[in-house]
Amino acid sequence: MDSGSLAWMVTASALVLFMTPGVAFFYGGLVKAKSVVSMLMLSFGAMGIVGVLWVLYGSNMTAVEGVWDFSGNPFSDFALSAASTDNDTLIASLYGSTFAIITVALISGAIADRAKFGSWMLFTGIWATIVYFPVAAWVWGGGWVYSLGETLFGADAGIAVIDYAGGTAVHINAGAAALALAIVLGRRVGFQKGFQKPHNVPLVVLGASILWFGWFGFNAGAQAAGDMSGVGLIALNTMGCTAAAIIGWIVTEKFKDGKATAVGAASGTVAGLVAITPSCANLTPGWAIVLGLLTGVICAFAVDIKFRLGYDDSLDVVGVHMVGGLVGTLYLGFFATDTGLFVGGDFKQLAVQAIAAFGVLIYSFVVAAIIGFAIDKTIGFRVKNEDELAGIDLAVHGEEGYEMA
Repeated sequence: MDSGSLAWMVTASALVLFMTPGVAFFYGGLVKAKSVVSMLMLSFGAMGIVGVLWVLYGSNMTAVEGVWDFSGNPFSDFALSAASTDNDTLIASLYGSTFAIITVALISGAIADRAKFGSWMLFTGIWATIVYFPVAAWVWGGGWVYSLGETLFGADAGIAVIDYAGGTAVHINAGAAALALAIVLGRRVGFQKGFQKPHNVPLVVLGASILWFGWFGFNAGAQAAGDMSGVGLIALNTMGCTAAAIIGWIVTEKFKDGKATAVGAASGTVAGLVAITPSCANLTPGWAIVLGLLTGVICAFAVDIKFRLGYDDSLDVVGVHMVGGLVGTLYLGFFATDTGLFVGGDFKQLAVQAIAAFGVLIYSFVVAAIIGFAIDKTIGFRVKNEDELAGIDLAVHGEEGYEMA
């Protein structure tokens, strides 16, 4: 990389890292006042554990030599000692670490108000090691997802799974794990629609704003490897899709619930960002706006599914990230430039998108459920009911978010 590309990669890495505190604020505002510290700590705990594991061996695991390899060798360059003089490799690894961190942090919203911090930390380390790091290799590092189009249709077909910045590897992956943990931990005491409202709406909006700001590094950061020709399209699509998703969500909310809310607008923002993540480089701006509108509507309805099915995804990780990731990933099968079914292509793009999306979803869900059950049956994953009802900040962390003198 030249000096400009290196500078942009460091900047993009900082932007994506800043997104995890954005998640912490977004989630923190959505819980009750006596659980906000716990919610912040789940995100910062993920930053600590995953950041260290990435440097030690995670980065090594995200590239494979054979299409069907599970992952790269974690000990091929332990702690990146051999790469310590390779500036390009180190910067690329820095950027990748921020994706790993936020993917794990996203899961925490499903278990808000009731998770033990130590159990969460154990889960983050295990899940990152046997789910996120290998999945990143499958999607971006030469694995079976990366090579799926060629495997199914041959090299001459020109078909490959499109997941530019993480619809499958980040959002579907995290959303599926969130669903598994929500089932493992069970429902909060008194769970029903409307039983707990966000304690700090401005904090929710601040968190969503930080996410939107950082997402330009998330989507456009990968353009730093010398060729910046696509960065304008990526950035504009990130803006347009997200803006449209806000409209889609709040209009749906108005018709569905009678009022358009600030929390709804913030949630629509995140849903739009999720949907454009895999597709930002492969849609024209008009189709990106249509994607945003569609995602806002679908996700506004999807967040209510938990009340019908009875699982307690506290902060709608499933309804926003898993569903939004699926919408954005599958949408490419219809509207990806030149290969989508309705814009010059055929069914092949949709086929590889669907196989990749549901393959990662099933793997992440099953493994997260196994890890969660194992932790729950050994050291326990859920706090006592009395601590949950009182708010877990003091019980777990000995702190309060709002100390009144």
